[in-house]
Amino acid sequence: MALTISGLSKTYANGVQALNNVSLTIRTGIFGLLGPNGAGKSTLLRTVATLQEPDAGSILLGETDVLRNKPEVRKKLGYLPQEFGLYPRVTAEVLLNHLAVLKGITNKKERAELVKALLYKTNLYEKRKKHLGSYSGGMKQRFGIAQALLSNPQLLIVDEPTAGLDPAERNRFHDLLNELSATTIVIFSTHIVEDVKELCTDMAIICNGKVLLTGNPLRAIEDVQGHVFSKVIQKNEFGVYNERYTIIANRLFQGNTVIHIFSKTTPGEGFKPVEADLSDVYFSKISGAPAPVQKLY
Repeated sequence: MALTISGLSKTYANGVQALNNVSLTIRTGIFGLLGPNGAGKSTLLRTVATLQEPDAGSILLGETDVLRNKPEVRKKLGYLPQEFGLYPRVTAEVLLNHLAVLKGITNKKERAELVKALLYKTNLYEKRKKHLGSYSGGMKQRFGIAQALLSNPQLLIVDEPTAGLDPAERNRFHDLLNELSATTIVIFSTHIVEDVKELCTDMAIICNGKVLLTGNPLRAIEDVQGHVFSKVIQKNEFGVYNERYTIIANRLFQGNTVIHIFSKTTPGEGFKPVEADLSDVYFSKISGAPAPVQKLY
């Protein structure tokens, strides 16, 4: 099973081009969709989730035309949007049972077994009688996954699911997605670079509606290895260095500024080579640095 996106474009009424000829092939496993806020990630996911129409392009889930057969696709789809509402005074068990009814699971015994299994899978069974308003952010996200799994989806879309989670909840969420990815296409949209590095075997970087890079995260890191250099500078020197080099990242350290630059040759001037990581790949693409390879396999 594969999700094939071809030539997808979308321009909103205000003139913003959210998607510009996006083409991707996504197979079973966790696919990371990485990009800054406003890059077009949510527009792409809403389109794949049959919630809005593109201006051009096509989407196939296996042999099913997603844009022409929305009811059929929705039977195979689980979706956890970036923001979703919950009834705070309803328990997890009651709401999940209600949502299962809306999904068309009418057999009471079958529905009860499914709800129980999903609450166990998301580690919420012991808290099933608690009102959702008392849940932590991570628990709410896990409930969101539980409702997304009601239809045993072939395609699971999660949009910024770990934003705001503490490290323990983030790890639990990662473990759950990793388990699901053995048999499901999981599209994991985020702006957190480390999440993609830890979870995904394939990814795309998207910015301003365009796909800038696709491929395996570890191979993407290998591609920029030897081209990333670091130097500690005074804060008032940043403008000078920014004119002379392609700065891909900067941070404050003990009152000074640490910059990373992308360079195909050794820059000298006190720059030291550093071990590249996925954030260097990401920022080199977002900043427009001329990384050697645009597509990686």
